[in-house]
Amino acid sequence: MTPVTLVPQPDVLQVPWGWFQALLVFTFILHLLLMNTMLGNAILAVFAGLGRNEDYHAMEKQASVNLPYAIAFTVNIGVAPLLFLQVLYGHLIYASSVLMAVYWLSVVGLLIIAYYCAYIYDFKFEALGSRRTLLIAASAVLMLTIGFIFTNNMTLMLTPAKWQAYFSNPNGTILNLSDPTLVPRYLHFVTASVAIGGLSQAIYWKIRQQKGLEQAASRVAIGMRWFFRATVVQLALGTWFLLALPSGVLSRLTSGALYPTILLIAAATAVLLVLYFGIKQQVWPAAACVAATVTIMVLIRDFVRAAYLEPFFSLSDLKVAPQYSPMIMFLVSFVVGLIIVAYMLKLAAAAGKEA
Repeated sequence: MTPVTLVPQPDVLQVPWGWFQALLVFTFILHLLLMNTMLGNAILAVFAGLGRNEDYHAMEKQASVNLPYAIAFTVNIGVAPLLFLQVLYGHLIYASSVLMAVYWLSVVGLLIIAYYCAYIYDFKFEALGSRRTLLIAASAVLMLTIGFIFTNNMTLMLTPAKWQAYFSNPNGTILNLSDPTLVPRYLHFVTASVAIGGLSQAIYWKIRQQKGLEQAASRVAIGMRWFFRATVVQLALGTWFLLALPSGVLSRLTSGALYPTILLIAAATAVLLVLYFGIKQQVWPAAACVAATVTIMVLIRDFVRAAYLEPFFSLSDLKVAPQYSPMIMFLVSFVVGLIIVAYMLKLAAAAGKEA
């Protein structure tokens, strides 16, 4: 059996695929920033809980307050890119999800437990004492497990040749552990979270410093040190991930064609700027460069996905039966929803100041 025969037929779209692709990229960037902030703060909270000075205690406390919000926003924003992924690549992601159904369906339960741990960690922060470190460590481990499951699924959907394993294991317990990119891809994601977690702490305490809190300066420095060191490790892991790509995919990325070349040059430039501003502990320029770097990396990820799937599927293969009213309704609802969320955040911030 040839792998191409295992790939189902994609659904017909109502509008050209470019609309969904743009929405996928945009919403995934938002999700990635939120998800990295969430996981990074959980990991940093574990290490901060092991520290026994005032700065680490204050940073741990701030992480505890932020985590329930970060989890809620990460999950809700994460629904959007997953839906757009299913619109464009549904016939692939559904197949890979069935192959690892036991693990994929467990994500909901794992997430609920991680969420509860984060809430207890916040609400019972002082009462738990040293035990709170174990609680947030459990939440972080669950988040890391969810990330590993997602990484398996995203790599499995790109390799239909491995789907034949279903015929020897139809129990929904297949993982893509033999993929050479799995480990570096996963570790690259984890270290990115640590970096952005450190940066998010630095941003918070930088704002407090600008408002006159003297102790905030040392906490900004701690956050930026975490950010810089994790970024250096991430650079090494990113190189490993790049070299682990299949030769055909890597050759497409480094072929000298205009688009991938621009992306690689932009990525290298952005990373160098991130390192420079990180070591100089310049918070706001570092944050701007991180946003640019994440955007570029998402575009590279999109290019690599297309190169992986080229033998089996291309977005240009998708058929369109024009029907624009659902898209218009969605965009209107999306904009209104963003306005409502912004208004709710404004009310929440105002309530916090009054308290």
